[in-house]
Amino acid sequence: MAGKVFFGVSMSVDGFIAPDSPEELMGKQWMELQRWVFPLRFFRENLKLGKGGEEGRDNDIARETFERTGTTVMGKRMFDAGERMWPEEAPFHTPVFVVTHEKRDPWERPGGTTFHFVNDGIEAALEQAREVAGERDVRIAGGGETILEYLNAGLIDEFSIALSPVLFGAGIRLFEGVDAGRIALEQVSAEHSPKVTHLTYSVRER
Repeated sequence: MAGKVFFGVSMSVDGFIAPDSPEELMGKQWMELQRWVFPLRFFRENLKLGKGGEEGRDNDIARETFERTGTTVMGKRMFDAGERMWPEEAPFHTPVFVVTHEKRDPWERPGGTTFHFVNDGIEAALEQAREVAGERDVRIAGGGETILEYLNAGLIDEFSIALSPVLFGAGIRLFEGVDAGRIALEQVSAEHSPKVTHLTYSVRER
């Protein structure tokens, strides 16, 4: 049986998941949005930042998300930003399918991550990702535009939001342009930690 197609993002209380400009990534607001992640033991291990780190439910969720993921799909905007910032051993450790109009040979990185560039749309990228993932899940990593395309196309089964206690005021809204007349949600879980609230929803057609 094929796994689920899901996404998981950190989101500000006012609904933003990233600044408008890729140059603002790693800026003050984005760091505040993601600050629940950086101290985690699993995050530090995965990026080889050294031993130690926080444990607890936040750490468990980060690890569980990684372990359920058989492969990843992302958009070109996210890839371009990540290509500049990821370490040589990119943090995915699975095949990654990049939805793009750029023709490019696969880019293999140490640690099991190979980026494949798909030029014929989101459904083709997902089909290739499913073949590789097998019974594990496919994660739609982002950015926001790519997530929205998959959501509006009815291709998302489930998503999780880590709601961070921060306000952005402007940037990329997660649900800007969502086809709300077509999509219905059911809450799966809500878990609170001292730094963030984890919300998980299943998605069905309205």
